[in-house]
Amino acid sequence: MNPKDRWNSTSRTYDWLTFGEGLRQGDSKRRHFANARGRTILVAVGTGADIKFLPPGLDIVGIDISPGMIDKAQPRSQGYNGNIELQVMDAHHLDFPDDTFDTAITACTFCSVPEPVEGLHELRRVLKPGGRLLMYEHVRSNVPAVGLFLDFMTYITRFMIGPDLNRDTVENARRAGFRVISERNIYFDIVKAVEAINPPEAESAPATVSSALEARPTGLQPGHPGNVG
Repeated sequence: MNPKDRWNSTSRTYDWLTFGEGLRQGDSKRRHFANARGRTILVAVGTGADIKFLPPGLDIVGIDISPGMIDKAQPRSQGYNGNIELQVMDAHHLDFPDDTFDTAITACTFCSVPEPVEGLHELRRVLKPGGRLLMYEHVRSNVPAVGLFLDFMTYITRFMIGPDLNRDTVENARRAGFRVISERNIYFDIVKAVEAINPPEAESAPATVSSALEARPTGLQPGHPGNVG
């Protein structure tokens, strides 16, 4: 099943599958996303459950590969105290000029983008130099036993829902050329709030699409058909 079809199918039950996440993680998301400024891209808006955690007054474009997710998110977007536009779009191919956005926000996104470094590299392209990346992501634990458990669980989640639970998303952001300036554990070392900036070209190491192949973590390797969601 291709990514669009997979996430269209998941959109019908996504809110049920993620029931309670807002209660558990809402306060930490709200605090983290409060750092957003100006023109903002929200990658993988999903059903729009995180829109209520965004600070008011932003000019937001929310994207998702799934039209079904976008349809679910539309009613929630209408309650946002600011400007928000939703578009169907693939995170690997963002239909925006270079240096468009001041801030990029992701929430449990880059566990599902099939080529995460490629997607992050594309996100960096549309961020202005000095632009801010706010990531709220679950990652592979550095505790060996927990990491192995997440490797095993990824066999299940990859085919049932879509995401990989064992990615090193913080390192992937660095490989894409971002400079990570803060990394805070929310739940153990599995859910993290990360802030990074898009440095001027002179400060950033060259980042190429081919580096996506180097970014895959040890253990179970990604390659599933899931995408943003």
